[in-house]
Amino acid sequence: MVDIEQDELIHIIEEKDESDIKTIPNILPLMPIRDVIIFNDMILPLFVGRDKSIQAVEEASLHNHFLLIAAQKDPVVENPELNDIYRIGTVCKILRLLKLPDGRLKALVQGIARAKIINFIKKQSIYRARIKILHEVNLETIDLETEALIRLVKEHSEQMFVIRGEFNADIGSLLSQILDPGKLSNLIASNLKLKNEEAQLILEMDSPLERLKKVNDFLNRELQLSTMQAKIQSDVREEISKTQRDYFLREQVRVIHKELGDYDQEIENYKKKIKLSKMPKVAEQEAYHQLKRIESMHPESSEISMVKTYMDWLVEMPWNKCTKDVLDIVHAKKILNKDHYGLDKVKDRILEYLSVRKLNPQMKGSILCLVGPPGVGKTSLGKAIARTMKRKFVRISLGGIHDEAEIRGHRRTYIGAMPGRILQGLKQCGAKNPVFMMDEIDKIGLDYRGDPAAALLEALDPEQNFEFSDHYLNVPFDLSKVMFILTANQTDTIPLALFDRMEVIYLSGYTDEEKETIANHYLIPRQLKENGLKKKDVIIKTDGLQLIIHEYTSEAGLRNLEREIATIFRKVARRIAEGKKAHIIITPKNVSKYLGPPKFIPEMDKEKGQVGLSTGLAWTYAGGETLFIETSLFPGKGELIVTGQLGEVMQESARAALTYVKANLKRFGIEDEFLENKDVHIHIPAGATPKDGPSAGIAMAVSLISAITGKQVNGDVAMTGEITLRGRVLPIGGLKEKALGALRAEIKTVIFPFKNKKDLEEIPKSVRKKIHFKAVKSMDEVLSICIGKKRENTCH
Repeated sequence: MVDIEQDELIHIIEEKDESDIKTIPNILPLMPIRDVIIFNDMILPLFVGRDKSIQAVEEASLHNHFLLIAAQKDPVVENPELNDIYRIGTVCKILRLLKLPDGRLKALVQGIARAKIINFIKKQSIYRARIKILHEVNLETIDLETEALIRLVKEHSEQMFVIRGEFNADIGSLLSQILDPGKLSNLIASNLKLKNEEAQLILEMDSPLERLKKVNDFLNRELQLSTMQAKIQSDVREEISKTQRDYFLREQVRVIHKELGDYDQEIENYKKKIKLSKMPKVAEQEAYHQLKRIESMHPESSEISMVKTYMDWLVEMPWNKCTKDVLDIVHAKKILNKDHYGLDKVKDRILEYLSVRKLNPQMKGSILCLVGPPGVGKTSLGKAIARTMKRKFVRISLGGIHDEAEIRGHRRTYIGAMPGRILQGLKQCGAKNPVFMMDEIDKIGLDYRGDPAAALLEALDPEQNFEFSDHYLNVPFDLSKVMFILTANQTDTIPLALFDRMEVIYLSGYTDEEKETIANHYLIPRQLKENGLKKKDVIIKTDGLQLIIHEYTSEAGLRNLEREIATIFRKVARRIAEGKKAHIIITPKNVSKYLGPPKFIPEMDKEKGQVGLSTGLAWTYAGGETLFIETSLFPGKGELIVTGQLGEVMQESARAALTYVKANLKRFGIEDEFLENKDVHIHIPAGATPKDGPSAGIAMAVSLISAITGKQVNGDVAMTGEITLRGRVLPIGGLKEKALGALRAEIKTVIFPFKNKKDLEEIPKSVRKKIHFKAVKSMDEVLSICIGKKRENTCH
């Protein structure tokens, strides 16, 4: 749209000469235009720059000053062809022409009449068009509907001009004088912000009434847009005014507070807190430096809140706050024995630490790492240590942490930055010497954000942690008084540099007797209390508890056992709540009524020995387990097949066992060529579980020899040990855990390497009474213990 001065509009209405239409020739120079549609009675200046357009204007000015102006369909086209131009345009009269210094022309034109292009006549480099004048249809009489439409358009037009801030008395007078719908539609359309396609649509409409209706539709849309635009501008002005008002009010409040001394009171409070915190000199200098920044900042600046948050952390850290240790060794022993059954090695180490602490109060904090299966009491031990020493207890879980900033904190340049979890824990407990437990140290992750394990090196090293630097505080903090206790299920995934800084204490799983004792003294009373029951409401008999331990749980710890007990008590609580019998006795006969069918049953039939089936022992992060190894022979090319999701080390053990067997076939009464035409398949069930390690070597060899000789393996014998090509049995790890796993599987005899004989001392006496342990040095000794007589009619 091109804006038109209102004086010009009045001039058009009053002085336009209708005789001009009669003098328009039927062939006129054609000038395409891009950004505007010219309506009748419309006067506007045009800047002409294209060569063809300049020539068309000059030719028109030399003759009768009439020029046909038609709009381009696509404004982007620089040199439009005939197909790029609309067929209906406006005959305009050049009122004034001015040549500009840059070669362009400035022409003031007036729309005289609508015209339709009949055909084109090319003359040299410009187009001329043969036209047909489209005369306006004059309405002889104006009916009520038309008059109502005219009034409606005028009202909407006035509203639009008012919203735009363009309405004045002249416009009001002009609108009131126009009675012809065609002239009114031309005037309003020329002042609407229409797209070229919409304006061209109006131009091509012959009926003034239909044209006015279409203009009214566009006018309604424009009125809504103008209203919304005015509202937005009003809201913006109000927001700016409100912001300015708030700023002035805050300035006044700040000055008032300053005059009253309130502003200085906050600074004084920080100074008092700095003195009371007794922070080191380096931290104190940083605190006063940040305090000066607060004094120089505007109270409403965005940065001052970040600085104040940092100051709050500085003054609230326990720089010099310590709890007093209670070092009564006899009392500590009573607490540990009361809270935990067994775990003598761990308790002895804790009591040793307290004893040394009592004799040397200045000793550095130690870093203990408790390694054992889930549910054996690692986390609860940390709480017991804190209660024994009357220290605060802090616990964080490191499982799944991938970001170094979780340990060291974020730098203050980041929005929402805060210290790492170590300093957060110290601030929360309010002391610098708590018992700080870090659970799941073996499950720390590593990615592009850094290595949290590497960040822990400084915190856990007694030679460095007296000056631990957190990225957020950026001043040293003394962690040497902290007693760090770490927990893990296995040590393989702990980085060596971090593992080297720990004192590792291994916690084994519990025997059935220990589980029974712990259940009676700890688990059952706790679940009775949590479920709102009394001792008389439910009683679990010893044989019923043993059945739950054997057939409903298979674990080194106690978590699942406590869950099963809780399940029974919940069902009893429901019975009582429903008003049924209250006194329930749990025996082997009714355990399934409350817990359903048994969840764990033996994988293989061990009543009688079987050919090609041996029992190995494995150690996992959940404790010791039995491992059943099957071997089968069938016609083939002498290949070895191993299945059961075995790791590389276990596959190498299988190959070593096969090599040992091939080298000693004659000793077993078998021809040397026996395996040349047979494939050997070794399978370890529970194929969905990954398995690895060398300790199943002798079990694989026994299973293979049994399959070749047809002699059955004693089902009550389990074995563990690495095999060499010469048949020697090498030592393994985790004998205690494996022995406990064998006990749970009701194994009678365990074969283990002779060099592991020293580890028997760690196995509880109750286990050694139930299992016969055989120490061996070679495969000959192994075979003499577990290989029986040859079974007749055995299929291989």
